[in-house]
Amino acid sequence: MGNILSESSTRIKTGLALISAFLIMGYIDNLYLTWFMLGLVMFFAVKESMDLFNIQDDRMEIVALAAWFLALYYPQPQDIIFVVGVVFASYLAYTKNLDKKLFLPLLYPLAPMLFLFALYTNYGIEYLLWLVIVVSGADIGAYFVGKSIGKTSFCATSPNKTLEGVMGGLFVAAIAGTIIAPSSIDIIFAFIISFVVACASVFGDLFESYLKREADVKDSGDILPGHGGMLDRSDGFLFAGIIMYIALNFLNLV
Repeated sequence: MGNILSESSTRIKTGLALISAFLIMGYIDNLYLTWFMLGLVMFFAVKESMDLFNIQDDRMEIVALAAWFLALYYPQPQDIIFVVGVVFASYLAYTKNLDKKLFLPLLYPLAPMLFLFALYTNYGIEYLLWLVIVVSGADIGAYFVGKSIGKTSFCATSPNKTLEGVMGGLFVAAIAGTIIAPSSIDIIFAFIISFVVACASVFGDLFESYLKREADVKDSGDILPGHGGMLDRSDGFLFAGIIMYIALNFLNLV
């Protein structure tokens, strides 16, 4: 256990700094501050994704910022991505002069970031906290369980990820998520949503690992010591945020 703590000290310190920043943001619970903080994550994540997709076009950063600005004033931020997609497709059809790879950063990570902001604007900071606890629980649980007893490889995309670690992470996330879930959510639904969201976060992490292997890089960036780039830290949230938002919408219908 001592070796595990030593190896992960930098990772833990950065993680604690990120958690502290989120707690401060959550305590203040201001729309503009939350929009700005998530916007920072979005901006650096888009830049990193462009490197992974081997895209050199500064216009994408402008498009992402424009979409994020519109999301601040539109009641359903996730819808903005469809508007951007229609504009891009229309421009491509009219000019026949647009690199189709430019659609990729729109799908990942801009669209998921808009869903994260929608989760906040439509449900509130406590639901964003719930998401953070679930994804962090899956990540931390998988890391320590995997380091301690992990032996079975989970999949070829991420050889360092073990089945034991993934299962341990899902268990930690489901329990922690059930405990921290908003009181308005029935405990059974809280457990189910937490578990499903944790599963999504695992595959969000796996998808980013796939992109890095395709690009032949270890990390998406180096802005976060011990974690790599912004995508390395937010990858699980990008898939998990979409699933939680849709799950909550479904729950409101039943």
